[in-house]
Amino acid sequence: MKFTKIILAALCAIMIASTAMAMDMKPGDGVTLRPARATWNTGFFQEALARRGLEELGYDVKKPKDLTNPIAYKTITLGDIDYWCNGNFPLHNPQLPKNFHEKASILSPIIKAGGMQGYLVSKKEVEKFGIKSLEDFKRPEVIKAFDLNGDGKADLTACPPGWGCEKVISKHMEVYDLKDYVKPIKASYEAGMASALGAYKSGKPAFFYTWTPNWTVYKLKPGKDVMWINVPEEGDTEGTVSGIEGAVSDPLRPGFVVYDITVVANKKFLAKNPAAATFLENFTLPLSDVSEQNTRMNEGEKSDKDIAKHVDDWIAKNQDKWNAWLDAARKAAAK
Repeated sequence: MKFTKIILAALCAIMIASTAMAMDMKPGDGVTLRPARATWNTGFFQEALARRGLEELGYDVKKPKDLTNPIAYKTITLGDIDYWCNGNFPLHNPQLPKNFHEKASILSPIIKAGGMQGYLVSKKEVEKFGIKSLEDFKRPEVIKAFDLNGDGKADLTACPPGWGCEKVISKHMEVYDLKDYVKPIKASYEAGMASALGAYKSGKPAFFYTWTPNWTVYKLKPGKDVMWINVPEEGDTEGTVSGIEGAVSDPLRPGFVVYDITVVANKKFLAKNPAAATFLENFTLPLSDVSEQNTRMNEGEKSDKDIAKHVDDWIAKNQDKWNAWLDAARKAAAK
């Protein structure tokens, strides 16, 4: 009996030690990774989180290169960059090199339908006037409510000249015959949205274009403060999207391409590094978390040190999920 107890104790000790070793496994030890990063700072957070996870797996992850989309996809295809976390698909499909799918992979979305774009209207006015689409801004009572400067047109906080969204909004104004009813405000977007937010807080209606992830949908939450509205069906070329929180209808016709935010990686890199591949495949984020972090940046926390602190805070709040990703990665490496 005594001998059996000794054997059992020894086995338990071995199992505990093995578990501890598995938790501390560094499958990436000795391997250097070369990431890229978007040129827009609203995409920095997911890159920083992915980098932290890969470092915990033992990889030596270089400082990311800030690249434009076409250059990023080309360098990943060539094998000069291993991965980036700022793929937007199907939006970026036209920017892929011809041999992209032979050399690179688009992984499961970090944020499904995370790249939402469209028009938001204060919920109070949506309910008061029964607003469903841009077409409702031709109604006299709606124009009057949203005419903040007395020029006889509803004021829309839009995009500065030269932005891609500015061109789409201008097209909508023309295609839907809205030029005599809606006035897009094309000043600095940050300044325009700050003004719109201030007006909303003082009890005035809000009508603005935005995209996600973005601080705007953290300050004015869809479904609570504002609602996504449709573009009129006639002339719409971007189709519909379902399951959007805070939309006036399901499906919704936003008038803009809605895209997934994904990791894109070189195939040889993925094959040689199963731990990294598994971590990046499992890595997901709620859109609300990214919007909250973007808000902190908008309020001044923009440095790499600040973003590293945001990563610390997110991991602390999501420790079980984080550990599960790391465990899955270590198990993949051990096979």
